[in-house]
Amino acid sequence: MAYYLSEINARCRADAAAFIADCDCVYAGRLELAADRIMENMEKSPIVLLSGPSGSGKTTTALKICEVLERRGVRTHSISMDNYFKTVSPETTPRTPEGRYDLESPLCMDMELLNEHFSVLSAGGRVLVPRYDFVHQCRDLEPSASLRLRKNEVAVFEGIHALNDTITSVHPEAFKLYISARSNVLDDDGSVVFKGTWMRLMRRTVRDYLFRGTAAQETLAHWANIRRGEKLYISPFKDKADLQFDSSFAYEVPVLNNTATDLFNAMPADTPRYSELQSILPAFERFEDVSPDLLAGDSLLREFIGGGKYSY
Repeated sequence: MAYYLSEINARCRADAAAFIADCDCVYAGRLELAADRIMENMEKSPIVLLSGPSGSGKTTTALKICEVLERRGVRTHSISMDNYFKTVSPETTPRTPEGRYDLESPLCMDMELLNEHFSVLSAGGRVLVPRYDFVHQCRDLEPSASLRLRKNEVAVFEGIHALNDTITSVHPEAFKLYISARSNVLDDDGSVVFKGTWMRLMRRTVRDYLFRGTAAQETLAHWANIRRGEKLYISPFKDKADLQFDSSFAYEVPVLNNTATDLFNAMPADTPRYSELQSILPAFERFEDVSPDLLAGDSLLREFIGGGKYSY
């Protein structure tokens, strides 16, 4: 799937609000399809595994799928697999070839505990979902939730490693979903104006700056290892999914344009991967600007810019 720059700009100029609403309807249809498939699988398993790379909107998508299921009479629980991270330790945490902690590795996840919890939940038992302290990079003493699934209930576990073989080989009956913002924006001649991976970088850069106190150059510096982790640990398992869908929006570059451009322009020239940034900046100038105020409160993009109905 691809978007065309000329159509995006024309629709932004004509009626940006209607354009946003139409794109949101497409995404809503994908959520409905996911809910259909999950319900079809409920007799096999109450577990849903939702995976996707960084910036794909996994958390909001999980919450919105839960909303669709709730409207259909299915009680739901959304759980972040980030709570199953292991405590970071110099002795046990894997490292990148450069010697830094490889926090993208599935070895950072407590897969044994995850598999145990999936088995207990599927059998109707109760589990204590752990809580992870990201400030101190360790498991908290207090659990984040006590969870038991009764009849007509499902648990949606979302995380980058949800489709890893370590999990899916033990629980092949779980419903598996993969999402990613992967559509390119094309010129009329078919050349790429804006890559899908740039959309995810743009989302993450804006979110990290607004809500995590992370400078844009720091996000870009980590992007190489994030992309390396995707290629090694996430993308190879996407074909395990029972359903895949694109979580990008044709309107998102215009909506994020001003904020992202300001952040990227402020990066110093010695920023790692600065040459990639120099390829992205001219592309922003080709898009119309659209006010983020036009976004609905439950828009997926609110996960990255704030002002939405969900808590993250």
